Parts: sequence; C-alpha cells; structure tokens
Amino acid sequence: MINIKFPDGSVRQYESGVTPLQVAESISSGLARQVLAASINGMEWDISRPICNDGEIKLFKWEDPEGKHAFWHTSAHLLAEALQELYPGVQFGIGPAIENGFYYDIDPGDNEITQADFPKIEKKMAELVAKKEAVVRADISKADALKFFGDTGQTYKIELINDLQDGTISTYTQGAFTDLCRGPHIPTTAPIKAIKVLSLAGAYWRGDETRKQMLRVYAISFPKKSMLDEYLVLLEEAKKRDHRKIGKEMELFAFSQRVGQGLPLWLPKGAALRNRLQDYLAKIQKKYGYEQVITPHIGNKNLYVTSGHYAKYGKDSFQPIHTPEEGEEYMLKPMNCPHHCEIYRTSPRSYKDLPLRFAEFGTVYRYEQSGELHGLTRVRSFTQDDAHLFCTPEQLKQEFLSVMDIINHILGVFGFEYEAQISLRDPNNKQKYVGSDENWERAERAIVEACQEKGLPAKQVEGEAAFYGPKLDFMVKDALGRRWQLGTIQVDYNLPERFELEYTGSDNAKHRPIMIHRAPFGSLERFVAVLLEHTAGKLPLWLAPDQAVVLPISEKYNEYAKHVAQILNDADVRTIIDDRNEKIGRKIRDNELKRIPYLLIVGEKEAANEEVSIRKQGGIDKGSEKITTFAAEITQEVNDMINL
Repeated sequence: MINIKFPDGSVRQYESGVTPLQVAESISSGLARQVLAASINGMEWDISRPICNDGEIKLFKWEDPEGKHAFWHTSAHLLAEALQELYPGVQFGIGPAIENGFYYDIDPGDNEITQADFPKIEKKMAELVAKKEAVVRADISKADALKFFGDTGQTYKIELINDLQDGTISTYTQGAFTDLCRGPHIPTTAPIKAIKVLSLAGAYWRGDETRKQMLRVYAISFPKKSMLDEYLVLLEEAKKRDHRKIGKEMELFAFSQRVGQGLPLWLPKGAALRNRLQDYLAKIQKKYGYEQVITPHIGNKNLYVTSGHYAKYGKDSFQPIHTPEEGEEYMLKPMNCPHHCEIYRTSPRSYKDLPLRFAEFGTVYRYEQSGELHGLTRVRSFTQDDAHLFCTPEQLKQEFLSVMDIINHILGVFGFEYEAQISLRDPNNKQKYVGSDENWERAERAIVEACQEKGLPAKQVEGEAAFYGPKLDFMVKDALGRRWQLGTIQVDYNLPERFELEYTGSDNAKHRPIMIHRAPFGSLERFVAVLLEHTAGKLPLWLAPDQAVVLPISEKYNEYAKHVAQILNDADVRTIIDDRNEKIGRKIRDNELKRIPYLLIVGEKEAANEEVSIRKQGGIDKGSEKITTFAAEITQEVNDMINL
C-alpha cells in the first residue's frame, strides 16, 4: 500500500500501481470524467501512469492550465499523426503546447503545405479522433530510441536524442505515430472534439538562424465545439484590436526595413504618448524618494561579464562592438542594472544613506530571433521603466511593499485586473542561476512574506526566476481575457556580491546592500501594445494623443474652429482641427477611426453662442456646451482618472 496526500492535507491509502485516474474515480465518477492530467510530488504525470510510491497528488481539469497543457500536447501529436498520413516523408522537430493551443515544427521535404490544406488536415485529425486511439507511454533506452527514430528516418529526433541522457527517454504512441516526448498526455484522443488549424509560419530549427528553416503549423483544439466557436469569435475581435493595426491608424509608431527589424520608430503622437507615461510614473516615483539617473546605451563587455549577463545571454545578444583600441570591446546595453551598480560605487555609502533608489527610463537591446519579433510586444530595442533600490536587510520588506503599492496604483489607473506570480528558482536545475542557496532562500522568503503581509494571493512557479534572483510578476488580464506579464519586482543578493557593493553599518563594519529590481510597466513598448489591444485604441482621456478634434461643418466656420482650438489648447486640452473640404459625415467617420475621445462639431449656432456640439467616441451625442465649460469638464475628468 502507498499513501497519497491531497491538496487539502488529507491522506488516503491505495495499492501500489494505482493511477491518478483511478484515484479520481475513488473520489467521484464526475471528477474522473473531467480529469485530464496530474502531478505527483510536483512532477507532471499522465493520469494513466502508475504511482508506485508515497506522494502528493494534484488533479487537473480543463479549467486548469495544466489540464489544457496535456490536452493540447496530445493534440499536437494528433496533428503530427495527421501530417504523417497526408504527407509521406515529412520530418518532425518539436510540437509543444503553448498558451493558446499548440504547434508542430516540421520539415515537409518535397511536400508543399499551404493554408488551402487546412480543411484537409482538420478532416484527417477528426478521422483519427473517431478511432479513439489510446496514447501509450514507453520508457526506452537511448540505444533503442536512436534505432527506432533512425529506422524511420527522423533526423531531427536523432539530434534531440543525442542531447539526452540514457535512462531519461520516453516515447508516446497513438495509432501509427510515435513521438519522442516527456509528456504528460491525456489517455486517449477521444476527448478532442473540435479542431482548428490556425496558421503557418517559418521557424529555424532550434531557434538557430544558421540552421534550416522549418514550417511551423499552429492549431488549437477543445473538448466542445461551442468552445471553439467562442474562441474563433475572440480571435476575430483580437484581429480588430491588433496593436500593429491600431498603431498605424492612430499614427503612433512604425517600422522600417532600412532601420532594421524589431527597431520601432515612435512617430510624434506615439512619442507624446510615451512621454506622458514617463512623466506620470516619474511624478509617482518622486513621491517615493526615487532619484533619476541616465546611463549610456553601450557598456564595456567586462561590465556584463562581471554581472553575469554575458555568460547567460552573450550568445543571444548583439555581438560586441570592436573599437580601434586593441582588445577593447563594447556591447549594446542588454540591461540597466550593471550600470546602476556602478553608479552606487561612485561614492562610499553608509547605512544612513540607504535606501538609495535609482530610476531610469533606459533603452536596452536584445537580439531576438527574426521569427519571434511581433510588433511592439517582441522587439530588439525597448525602454524599461527601470529602477534599482539598494537597501539594508532591515529595510528590504518595507521597500518591497512600497514597490508593490506603486505597481498596484499604476495598474489601477489603467483599469487592469491582474494576478501575481512568485517566480522561483528551479530546485532541480540550480546551475542555471548564480548565487548561494542561502541568498536564494532569503530572497524567496522575503517575496512570499511581502505578499502575505499585503494579502495578495500569489501563485508560486518554479523555474521562472531571473538568473540572479526570484521575482514577483504581475500578470495582467486584458479585455479579451488574455494574460500578459507586465510589471515585475525582483530581489537580488547576487549582483551586490558580484560588483562588491558595500555600505558602512552602524557597527562601523562593511556590509553588502540588498538590491531590488523593479519595472511597473515592464517596458514602454510592451505596455503600450497591451494597452492598445485592451482598450481597442480608445485610450484613457488623459493619455490620448489628441483629446478633441474640432469639425467645422463647412469652410465658412474654419476661423471659428481655430478660435475653439486655441481656447482649448490654452486650457491644456489637446485639440486639433479637421478643416478638410469634406462632408461632416466623412469627417466624423475618419476621426472615429483615429479614436479621438471627443468630436466637437461647430456651425452657425455654435459660432453665435461660443459653444461646441459634443460627440463622444462611439457615437454618443452629449449636446452643446460653452467652450470654457467643456474645457473645465475635460480637466476635471482627467484629474479624476490620474488621481485614483
């Protein structure tokens, strides 16, 4: 007999070899019908896989991310099985579950696969589902794995196997398809009731631009057709809200092949939007005792060797810049924190000086693969609303709590709902990180205690920490229910060690400060992208590039339109004029598309009474008002928004 512990702390005994599905059946038949995956002692587990030792169990349904992951992982294998039948000779790379659905990277060989083939692929997947094929796991030796995939001509799988250790290799088989895989999977393909192949993209094998470009097939599946229908409606809405489309319509930003991929150009309206975001955060930071600093866009390579960034990210960064000086190398700045450490080192520090809070809107550069670039959400040049706090151990919790207050305020101003995630070190792969176990434990404990003190529920996720320390990530939910990681706070004992930072304590001895990294927006680029998609471009009034546009109904009233705009701009209401020789209906439609919050229509009546006829974004008619009354209302509306 073995002891199985449940999340509520209760323990039940089962015979050795019991499966998670059987455990679920022992609780209720309803649970057994819904469970898709499990974890045993934190390890992902198939619900059909035997449990032979004591352990803690968690059961996951469709509502749980782990349940969706297993469902979509099996669906990826189903996609590969269909492609294998339809396109003889196709070779397979990897096929993981992702946040929404799954993909499979394939080398189609002599086969040509286009969007026109999507219905055929979906039909074949449905035929295979109808067979209700069992998904069977097998643990095999490295030699057997090499022989099997060698015999079937799967050269990409051979490469993956050569990187694995003997005794750690497993395969999953359904029907005539066998894949190299760690799992977990659902026991059978039968629950997959609705499938949609979504798109094709290019993807270099193993993310290496020097390797062959494979074909990435994206798809999604659901246990009910109604769920797929709902998802496709959301997908259409997401296309309408695509920040790249909205950014172009609102004239906020652009990209140029001559400038380079992933390097955004902020147009005047976009630059003004960014500046307002920066100014707003700068005012808040000033209240909390932050000091603004500025650092260069490049740094000596040795700076990033010292910090550890070069060892971790050097291969994925822009390559060093060689100067005329023999052996001298510089790098485009991938992070602001090493520069801030050097600012700390410019003067001797005492415990009386701490905490020090250095803030910078610092532009950094990361060489993202071209296939991964996406509008403003994935770029090669971005500006972080970065700050680094240096404090004593006694000050750590209060400083962390204050940063939490700032982020909570910022997200509240924009109406974002969010979840918190404590990102911890992977206990089974500590070589990925720098620093001692003691420092990591102290840092992780500080974050957990801060969340408890604030009463903030936070999910703990292993393996998501930065290489130098754990962090508290803020996962924002947008209007379509999508989750985005924006703000972050990180506790770091390690960079102060690597840079030998010191302060003189009250005991007159030297001590190491603790460092907090924080960025409420995350990056201005990503934040603007998420905000545009969340609001469909209808930005909060205080942030909108243009708050009002004056629309004269004919050229006869152009001078009065200028008079209105002058009064409003003098009152700090950002106002433009559309005096084109177009019908008023056309002007309204065009300016609605630009998402300008207020459309002010002026004609004979308005000119005679020093008024404007107000139309709010979305076609809401608010009647006529005096110009000065409207200006006062806008000022009050803005103040109410930003003083939440």
